[in-house]
Amino acid sequence: MIGSGFRTEVKDCFDLFFPPLCLLCHAPRGKSLDPSLCSCCLDGFLPVTSPCCPRCALPFATIGGNDHVCGECLLQPPDFAWTVAAGLYEEALRHAIHRFKFDGRLNLDRPLARLLETAWQRTAPAWLPDLIVPVPLHPHRLGQRTYNQALLIARELGRSRQLPVDPHLLARILPTVAQAGLTARERHKNLRGAFALTRPLAGEKVLLIDDVMTTGTTARICATVLHSGGAGEVGVAVLARARRNSMLGLETLRSEVEEIS
Repeated sequence: MIGSGFRTEVKDCFDLFFPPLCLLCHAPRGKSLDPSLCSCCLDGFLPVTSPCCPRCALPFATIGGNDHVCGECLLQPPDFAWTVAAGLYEEALRHAIHRFKFDGRLNLDRPLARLLETAWQRTAPAWLPDLIVPVPLHPHRLGQRTYNQALLIARELGRSRQLPVDPHLLARILPTVAQAGLTARERHKNLRGAFALTRPLAGEKVLLIDDVMTTGTTARICATVLHSGGAGEVGVAVLARARRNSMLGLETLRSEVEEIS
């Protein structure tokens, strides 16, 4: 039997001549803290920092101050208790999500899920759901893309935290147009009646997973469907949160942001 010390020496020697590459930029990973991404890419992921809304993770434009509930969540409290985001939907993280979501880079699921799990542990370390539920795709869209990026992230979180994942609890029963470029009211109208539960719940705590939160309409509607079907507390975890007053122009937003896909 080969000892672990020998295997380590062989690996170190192999890494010396064939250094492991970053999955995102393909540069040598070097001394990165992440086993899949280089330090440069990790440094480009901008975190959601205080002050922000604890309900929907919306970052405020002010510098400094305490977290507080935003005006929209005060006027129309969502059916989810809190939202955690791995970072802002900008720069390196936006690029990583696009590669993962649109370019078929499925091997980014684990490093992105690790980022989200770290944010979850920082934001709500004691909160454990009874099950993890991804935002579903309509069968037609799933047939086009062949995979649901939210499900891949949910499965990685479930594996890491040893929690059950139910990919079929929420169903997308109506096809809808892409959310990009729509106002909050148009988004809500677009998604009205689009989701349904496939079975009743009995007070289970649910962690809802999606890739990007822009206006929060998707999470709001899904959380309402979950509560109406008997769910207990619902938390939301997303890879990225968009700013309300994003510096992205409307045309860029329409081409890049696709909260529901």
